[in-house]
Amino acid sequence: MIFPSSVCRDGVAADPAGRSGRRPEPGGPSDPFSRATGEGPDLDGRTAASPPSVAKVPSCDRPPARRVPTLCRGGSGSARRTIGYHQHSFGPGEVHRARRHRPHGGTAARVRPPGPVSGVRRLGALPGAGVRPGLSALRWRDRPAVVADLLAGATIAAYLVPQVLAYAEVAGLPAVAGLWASVAALTAYAVLGSSRLLSVGPESTTAVMTLIAIAPLAAGDPGRHAALSAALAALVGVLCVAARVARLGFLADLLSRPVLVGYLTGIALIMIAGQLGRLTGIPVEGGTFVEDVAGAVGGLDQVHPPTLVLSAAVLAVLVVVALVLPRLPGPLLAVLLATAASAALDLPRLGVAVVGATPPGLPSFALPAVGPADLGALLLPALGVALVAYSDNVLTGRAFARDGQRVDADQELLALGAANLAAGVLQGFPVSSSGSRTAIGAAVGGRSQLASVVTVLLVLGVLLVGGPVLAAFPTAALGALVVYAAVRLVSWREFRRFARFRRSELLIAVATTTAVLALGVLTGVLAAIGLSILDLLRRVSRPHDGVLGFVPGLAGMHDVDDHPGATTVPGLVVYRYDAPLCFANAEDFRTRALAAVDADPRPAWLLLNLEAVVEVDITAVDALFALCDELERRGVVVALARVKHELLEDLVRSGLRDRIGADRIFPTLPTAVAAYRAEAPCPST
Repeated sequence: MIFPSSVCRDGVAADPAGRSGRRPEPGGPSDPFSRATGEGPDLDGRTAASPPSVAKVPSCDRPPARRVPTLCRGGSGSARRTIGYHQHSFGPGEVHRARRHRPHGGTAARVRPPGPVSGVRRLGALPGAGVRPGLSALRWRDRPAVVADLLAGATIAAYLVPQVLAYAEVAGLPAVAGLWASVAALTAYAVLGSSRLLSVGPESTTAVMTLIAIAPLAAGDPGRHAALSAALAALVGVLCVAARVARLGFLADLLSRPVLVGYLTGIALIMIAGQLGRLTGIPVEGGTFVEDVAGAVGGLDQVHPPTLVLSAAVLAVLVVVALVLPRLPGPLLAVLLATAASAALDLPRLGVAVVGATPPGLPSFALPAVGPADLGALLLPALGVALVAYSDNVLTGRAFARDGQRVDADQELLALGAANLAAGVLQGFPVSSSGSRTAIGAAVGGRSQLASVVTVLLVLGVLLVGGPVLAAFPTAALGALVVYAAVRLVSWREFRRFARFRRSELLIAVATTTAVLALGVLTGVLAAIGLSILDLLRRVSRPHDGVLGFVPGLAGMHDVDDHPGATTVPGLVVYRYDAPLCFANAEDFRTRALAAVDADPRPAWLLLNLEAVVEVDITAVDALFALCDELERRGVVVALARVKHELLEDLVRSGLRDRIGADRIFPTLPTAVAAYRAEAPCPST
C-alpha cells in the first residue's frame, strides 16, 4: 500500500517507511532479481557484477492530500516527472498494491482509481478492519459500486428465497428454516469472509448430508429432527473454528477436480431421487438413493396428475427462462406463477400439497436442545459436512476471485465456522457456499459483501410480512426447483474432458459418483479421496526418468530418449528422476539408476540431477546409501547436481552429504561436467 508522504526521492513517490512507490525496472537496481543474484544491466547495457548505486538527490515536498502527478527535481536540476499513485483497499489476505497511472496529455492529468469505475468517494473508515475482513472492501466505495451491490443483493434475494425453501424441504425441515439459516449465514460471512462475492447459506449438498445424518436419529419426530439439524450446524461450526486455530486450511486441497465433479454428480442424482415423491404425488418412504428410486417406481400407479402437471409446468418455466431470458430471475418467477396458480385454481382442494403456515416473525436465539449422546452420534457426520462445505467454499471463492484478490483458506475456515454456529443458534441447518447465487451476483456487477447485507435485509422482510405468500406455495414447485438445481450440478463436459486427458481421472470421477450413491455421501467422498491418494502414489512411484546428454544447437542437457541425436559424455552417466523421493518410489529409483549405469559401457561417474527432487524421506535416504555402496564396489563415483537448499539440509542431517563428499555436490550440471572432465579427461562432445 502506498501511504501519503511529503517526500519523494529521485522522482519516486515514497511512503513513510521509505519504500519506493515506483515499480522496479527489470534488471534495475531495485529489481528483486538483480538484488538476489548480484547481476543487472550496467549503464551501457552490459551485465555488471553488482547493481549500480543510486545517487541521493534533494527531496521536495508533495502535498499529502493531492493524488496527482508530482514534479520532483533531481540533483542535476532537470525536471523529472513522478507518476502519482492511488491508494486502494483490498480484501483480507490480498496484496495491497499501488497501481501506477500514466497521465494523459500532460502532468496535470487526474489519476484514476484502479478498476472500471472512477469518482472514488470514501464512505467512512471501518476501524478494526482486520477483525472484520469481509467488510474491509467498504472502506473505499464509489457510488456506481454501491448501486451495483444494491442490485446484486436484490437479485440474489430473488433467487435465494425459493431455493432455500426447497433446500429446507430436502433437509427434512420446515421450509422457513432455510430462511432462518440464510439470515445467520449471510450476516456472519459478510463480516468475516475473505471473498468479496461469495454467497453463503443453505445449499443442496449440505441439505442432503443433513437429511442423511439426521433422519435415522430423529426417528420421524419433526421437533427432534429440527433440534438435531441445528446441533449439526453448530457442531460443524465448532469443527471449522478449531481447524482454523490449527491452521488446517490446506485440507481444501484434498478434493481433486475429478472427486469434486463425481461428488456433485452423485449429489445431484440423490437430490433428484429425493424429489420424485413431491414431483409425482407418489407417497415415497425412503432415505437412500436406491430406496427413493425403488419407492417411486413401485408406486407409479399412485401418480397424482395435478401434482405431476404442476411440477412439469414449473420445470418448463425454469428451462425456458434460462434459455430465452437468462437475465430474469427464473426461480422467483416460477415461485410467483406457482403461488398464483395455487390460489387461482384452488390447488389444495385438488390434493396438491402446499408449504402451509409458517411461524410468524423472526426465529428466537437458542442453543439446540440435544444431549451428549446425540452430539457424539453427530460428530462423524459433522466432520464430513465440514470437509465438503469448506472445500466448496474455497473452490467457489477462488473461482470467482478477480482483480488480484486472494481467498484466504484459513480465514474461510473461521467465516464458515461462524456462519454455521449462527445458523445453529437460529434453528437452521448446516450451510455452505452457493455457486449459483455467487455467479448471479457476479453477473449483475456485485463488488463486495454489501450485496449480502442487502440480501439479509430483504430476507428479513420476507420473514416479517411474507408468511401468507409462502403458505400457499406448492411443494411440487419446490421439488421442481430442486431438480432444476440438481441438473445444473452435473457437468458432462467435465467427464469428457477427463476422458481426453487421462483415463485414471475419468475413473476417479465415475468411482466417486458410484461410491456416493452406493455408500452414502460421507463414506463415498472419503473413499474417493482414498482412491485419489492411491492414484497419486501410483504416479509418484513410477515417474518419468531419463539419461541426459548434449543436443547440437540446444543449450543445456536433455533427455536422450527425446532427442535421438543427443550425445553423452563418455564415462559420465547423468541421470534425472522426475519425482520427490519417498517410500513409494525409493526402490524403483535405486533400480532404475543402477540400470542407467549398467547401460553405459565404461561408467566412471553417476551424476544425479536432483532438480525435480524437492524432498526425501528416510526410506529414500536408505536407498541412496544402498546405491552409493553398490556403485562404490563397482568403482563408480556418485555425484549430485542442482540440489535445492532444503534438500541439502536433509542430506546433511542424514549423513549422506558426508558419505558422498561435499566436493561431489555441484550447483549446476556444467560445473559437474567440468569437474568430471578435469578429473577424468575425455574427448570433447
